[in-house]
Amino acid sequence: MWRHRVGTPQSDDVCVFTEPDERYFVGVGLDKDHSFIYLSASSKITDETWVIPADRPGTEPRLLAARRDGIEYSAAHHGDRFVILTNDGGAENFKLVLTPDTDSGPGNWVDLEIEPAPGDGGEPVMISDFDVAADHLVLFERAGGSTRIRVRRWSDGSITEIGQPEPVATVWPGANPDYQTDSLRYGYSSMVSPASVFTVNLDSGERTLLKAQEVLGGYDPERYATERQWAVGDDGTRIPISLVWRRDRPTPGPCLLYVYGAYEISIDPTFSSGRLSLLDRGFTFAIAHVRGGGEMGRRWYLEGRLEAKHRTFDDTLACARHLVDSGLTTPGQLVIRGGSAGGLTVGAVLNRAPELFAAAVAEVPFVDALNSMLDTTLPLTVTEWDEWGNPATEPIYRAMRAYAPYENVAPGPYPTVLATAGLNDSRVGYWEPAKWVQVLRSAAPAGRPVLLWVDLGAGHGGPSGRYDAWREEARVLAYILWALGLPTYPE
Repeated sequence: MWRHRVGTPQSDDVCVFTEPDERYFVGVGLDKDHSFIYLSASSKITDETWVIPADRPGTEPRLLAARRDGIEYSAAHHGDRFVILTNDGGAENFKLVLTPDTDSGPGNWVDLEIEPAPGDGGEPVMISDFDVAADHLVLFERAGGSTRIRVRRWSDGSITEIGQPEPVATVWPGANPDYQTDSLRYGYSSMVSPASVFTVNLDSGERTLLKAQEVLGGYDPERYATERQWAVGDDGTRIPISLVWRRDRPTPGPCLLYVYGAYEISIDPTFSSGRLSLLDRGFTFAIAHVRGGGEMGRRWYLEGRLEAKHRTFDDTLACARHLVDSGLTTPGQLVIRGGSAGGLTVGAVLNRAPELFAAAVAEVPFVDALNSMLDTTLPLTVTEWDEWGNPATEPIYRAMRAYAPYENVAPGPYPTVLATAGLNDSRVGYWEPAKWVQVLRSAAPAGRPVLLWVDLGAGHGGPSGRYDAWREEARVLAYILWALGLPTYPE
């Protein structure tokens, strides 16, 4: 991090901070009340923050709290104190603490009591984010696999929840740059409701729609339905599944199951106009909220990483079997799709139960995980050890060797597969899906087609142009229809 004074030569710039550990990324930001500049150094599991008075930017940074392995935290200023969200002290699903802004070390952290919501019972509730205003504290929480917003008054500690119109939906923070405000802007969507932006008065609870995504083509949300179902894994764990379908769908009928399950990333139920192409052809679209993601709190993530990564694949298969056993679909009509780490999940479950799926789409899939994590010359390997582990150690090697898709392809029939790659992908090298496709083809030389599409101009996120991205999505959907023997064009 460098400091530059406007109007002076660049040669006069001062290096404020250097981070030598390649596991950490450095960032900088300004507090909402404009009191402090934040300098952050963060790995995937550890945070460290330094503060600089905003009115004296030439001041040496002051450490807010020194890094401790596995301790995460983020801070916001309020009055004469910092409000800190952290997992310190065994707070697996995070807690809020208060500390003086003059002496902010962990020895001065005092827990902020948060009243539970009615009906929470013993279920874990995770504070995933927060926002500070002069008179209010806004909590973005996860409970029961869903997101919600609650507001706490600083004056008396009372808490109210901002109600939402649908039980299976997603809310997220909007742009709220003002510190002296009594309103909150947030985003809202469900699998049948297009993305919308609302503002809510934090005192009265009155909500105003500011903008809603326009959907062309005469979209009528009343023609579609969404709900939450629960699969049960072999170990008794209940795994949430979010579903959407058109109300006149056939049952059983075709189904596309989407999965990710890594990095504590939550694949929440939101709207997609591109998905309508399948729904209008009778598909059910399902999201498997498997362990390794963050949908059910921090424990959900911890139980699907490192040596426990196999639970991500256990849960995915449990969700697939639930869809079949409930009569919603059949193995001959079930397609699984995932990208990057989700592509690894696709590859792993195909090795375990290829008979459960008619087709699979694996986009830029991390299917050669073992060899990549052993290669420290790749740009992201060391930073990824916090997620997957270092296979140079025997326990991690054994775990990865047991599930890595490339190493575990077995002779025999597999469903048809479409794998994609980007020639310029620095996260998942194009050679990973290329190697995997070759061993799949060798496993069943006379089997169903195993296809590889390499985009010669794309990276990990696919093509950069809007129309190119739409063409790529159209290609994937056309493949899914072809794989199930369905017409590409509506009849």
